[in-house]
Amino acid sequence: MAATPETVRKLSALGAKLVVESGAGKGADISDDDFQAAGAAIASADAAAGAQIVLGVQGPDPALLAGAAPGAWIVAGLDPFGQRARVDAYAAAGLEALAMEFMPRITRAQSMDILSSQANLAGYKAVLVAANLYGRAFPMMMTAAGTVSAAKAFIMGVGVAGLQAIATARRLGAQVSATDVRSATKEQIQSLGAKPIFVENVAGIEGEGAGGYATEMSPEYQKAQAELVSSHIAKQDIVITTALIPGRAAPRLISDAQIATMRPGSVIYDLAVAQGGNVEGSVADQVVERHGVKIVGYANTPALLPADASALFSRNLFNFLSAFWDKEQGRPVLDEEIGNAIRLTQGGQVVHERLKG
Repeated sequence: MAATPETVRKLSALGAKLVVESGAGKGADISDDDFQAAGAAIASADAAAGAQIVLGVQGPDPALLAGAAPGAWIVAGLDPFGQRARVDAYAAAGLEALAMEFMPRITRAQSMDILSSQANLAGYKAVLVAANLYGRAFPMMMTAAGTVSAAKAFIMGVGVAGLQAIATARRLGAQVSATDVRSATKEQIQSLGAKPIFVENVAGIEGEGAGGYATEMSPEYQKAQAELVSSHIAKQDIVITTALIPGRAAPRLISDAQIATMRPGSVIYDLAVAQGGNVEGSVADQVVERHGVKIVGYANTPALLPADASALFSRNLFNFLSAFWDKEQGRPVLDEEIGNAIRLTQGGQVVHERLKG
């Protein structure tokens, strides 16, 4: 959900009038009565009628926004590259689309960053799902009947999701290792008690792109990484892949040949499955078995934790709106730095530089 009773109360205190679509909170265990008690009106149809700001988790169908006010803001995760036709439709309708996933990674915008808040939950849940599919225990157990060895977990990609996956796997008792194309993450991996697995002696490749995101690597680095991963992955029981490049298909990290080297019963969780996948053969929302290895990935992993995902996402949106709230105008007014970073459409045109041409 893009709003909860908590954020409804907070937005109401700023002076906003909230309308919530009937039944919208059911999946997150929030009833219409809960929203009404917080001060929101409930609409069974045409919830966007007259709205100056429309909040969503994903971009709503433009047809549902026909009654919105001229120039209304659409504030959501809009998937601008994957849903370009929808962005064009927003422009044609005269709506101002604000892509929250384009929020710049600067200090003052940290509390508005939907990618980080949702990735944190995704990294946690990925390990739990993998543990559930894995037919053995995670921690080492010493019993009268003998010793159970600890599972070996390998985390590929050490952003927000990867760091949480490391921490969760460690808490469950696994022996954890991790890798990333950004050399600066080595200390972060070690700080969580995991073993860093890094390509050495490939000069001049840091992998750090704008805003802290990973970038694509050179052929030399990719070759060295593939060799390193191939030797390491064959010894792993659990692999969690998290690598994403904004605006591009997810990089392929694990091939079918590498899967074939893993022990039967091992589990791979592909957190990038919705953007093409890091793992050859992964299918969104399905458990696929290849060479005796279970491969799983959900298109929306945070949605498996709907109450917490809604709480964090809605706070991101409230933090964004409240940071720019103008009391005199009774609505938020964006500054240039963040406005230009997230604004996709305005005045009937697609205006974001990354979407032009």
